[in-house]
Amino acid sequence: MDPIKIIEKYYSPSSETYKILVSHSYDVTDKALKIAQQHPELNADMQFIQEAAMLHDIGIFMTYAPDLYCDGDLPYICHGYLGSELLQKEGYPKHAMVCERHTGTGLSLEHIIKEDLPIPHREMLPISLEEEIICFADKFFSKTHLGEERNIKKARNKLQKYGEETVERFDNWCKRFL
Repeated sequence: MDPIKIIEKYYSPSSETYKILVSHSYDVTDKALKIAQQHPELNADMQFIQEAAMLHDIGIFMTYAPDLYCDGDLPYICHGYLGSELLQKEGYPKHAMVCERHTGTGLSLEHIIKEDLPIPHREMLPISLEEEIICFADKFFSKTHLGEERNIKKARNKLQKYGEETVERFDNWCKRFL
């Protein structure tokens, strides 16, 4: 599977959104692969990490995010489940789950309901090791400051809006992966 070919089915390579998505995805992929390489005892699936990390944000074009040149109809928080639906249709159900479960450190059904988020009411927490690694790596990069890696403190602070459970999951991943 070639993630770039899949991305190019939905994004014009000359578009600003494509450039942002691919740059961000390469940063996340590189960090995720480094984490997995530093922990051979975890026996992570490196090929899957490489593919899924490149595709984790494929749903952004369907959302309204002017800073990313996305003029879709739905709020940005929807990009995870939208990307998941897209990759399901492409025939990649495992990769689709990375899209769905990477927002924050994943979103619990309880949090989705409590915050009245405009996303389907179901558990969206990372389950597999590879999902956790990609989700964790994603927290160190934004799409508005391409190429800049956040330190742990900044990454942690960005997660405060998702609640204490999210921050605790991040802290646990720091202990496990760093």
